[in-house]
Amino acid sequence: MSSGATSVTCPVCEQPLGYTGTPGRTLSCDAGHRFDAAKQGYFNFLTGKGTNFLEDTSAMVQARDAFQAKGHYEPLALVLSQLINSHHHGSSLDVLDAGAGTGYYLARILEHSPADERDALALDISRFAMRRAAKVPSTLAVVWDVWRKLPTADRSRDVVLNCFAPHNPAEFQRVLRPGGICIVVTGEPEHLNEVIEPLGMLSVAPGKQAALIEKFDAEGFRHLESTKLSYRMNLNTDDLFQLAFMGPSGHHLSPELLHQQAVELGDQAVTASFGVHAFVTQG
Repeated sequence: MSSGATSVTCPVCEQPLGYTGTPGRTLSCDAGHRFDAAKQGYFNFLTGKGTNFLEDTSAMVQARDAFQAKGHYEPLALVLSQLINSHHHGSSLDVLDAGAGTGYYLARILEHSPADERDALALDISRFAMRRAAKVPSTLAVVWDVWRKLPTADRSRDVVLNCFAPHNPAEFQRVLRPGGICIVVTGEPEHLNEVIEPLGMLSVAPGKQAALIEKFDAEGFRHLESTKLSYRMNLNTDDLFQLAFMGPSGHHLSPELLHQQAVELGDQAVTASFGVHAFVTQG
């Protein structure tokens, strides 16, 4: 199946969801719960009280999309694809992207996978991000809070991708098949250090790797490997604005002031530094 709806479960009663009516437009379960796609193709499962967390705004997502489109983070996307392809060799690939954003990394993983069948579920609390993720082939894009029980069946996924997003290892363990891989991407302490202070961005706290490994170990994962990926990016003033505005800092930065600061800073060589952490389920 290439609809992206394989093994998706109802957020209300946890029964399986399937398409009814016009293909790709309505999901429903046997209990009668029904979810209609927005006109942009994504589904919103955050019914009722929604979530207490702030979603990335339309402007923030637009900045991220523009920055990613220039390929500045393409080396990371390639590392993720290579890691998954070296670990997973089945004829089908089922991916859950927890905190998917625009679906940039997910799209490249699916594109570079040699699997004959590919199916992905992209989750993010931002409606504006899910509008873009819904365009990724073989992907169901759903507005959802990854701190909650994930809307996919037990042992239904080969890969969980968790890039710069909240970690929910208990749920990642539940949804992965035996021997499945969870890949967590974090920023290293030196990530963007040339521009964090002048652009008013949030810095990365040191010592995260040890805490991350301990957290996943407590939920039954085995730490497979951690790789550090670092390189230099040549960024112009537009890139600098997009870089600062697309992340968590975008919730409190003034775009007008940030534009001015980026222009004053001028073109910069900036360090990109990521920690890529792979964990496998046991049993």
